[in-house]
Amino acid sequence: MTESEKKEILRAAKTYFKENIIDNHISNTAKLNYKSFNPNPFLQLYLAKFAFGDTSALSQAKALVLPRVLGTSITTTFGNAIQGFCHNVLPSYASTTSGIDIEFFDAVDGQRKYCQLKAGPQTINKDDIDPIIQTFKNAKHLARTNGLRIPDDDFIVGVIYGSSEQLSQNYKKIAKEYSVFVGQDFWYHLTGDDKFYHDLIETMTKLVNEVGATDILDSTIHRIEKEIQAN
Repeated sequence: MTESEKKEILRAAKTYFKENIIDNHISNTAKLNYKSFNPNPFLQLYLAKFAFGDTSALSQAKALVLPRVLGTSITTTFGNAIQGFCHNVLPSYASTTSGIDIEFFDAVDGQRKYCQLKAGPQTINKDDIDPIIQTFKNAKHLARTNGLRIPDDDFIVGVIYGSSEQLSQNYKKIAKEYSVFVGQDFWYHLTGDDKFYHDLIETMTKLVNEVGATDILDSTIHRIEKEIQAN
């Protein structure tokens, strides 16, 4: 990968992250209302007391909003954005093979890799294992039908962030048959640059420092506080 290609991927990643993850996250936060949580009346007061020391409407609102906004909401948004990430940030690697997200020549062994992209080291569940393995088997069968033999080593799962130590047991089961490249290792195989992963994180860090969303979070919490008081 040339320096200009590297810069282009980093630029595209920054734009994509801003438009499809941060902007959506902010928008989804602003849309929240008390009823959207389907609050558990047995836990709502307890969680407020546990986290903030009292059961005021403000503490209840924080106990509802913060886990959603800082946890499940952004994690779901990021996971859903992976497919678009392939087409918008890595367009030159896009695959036309069904079930395969990207194809690239491995910077380590020089072989063409057929890759399914995943968000992070804990982002697949038990039910995802067989479909991923079957996708690779189907692609291998189709290639054989077309006179192309692809070794199992050339079908991989690429995990955008994390480390091998963080991989869930679900990924480790896949790794018994196919390679799973995660975080820095994945980006090195893709780009040939062992610092690319850290450069990507640094790019995202600079973007985050440009974002001012605290007011949105505060206004959402106080709006839901008033909705709780009205109930």
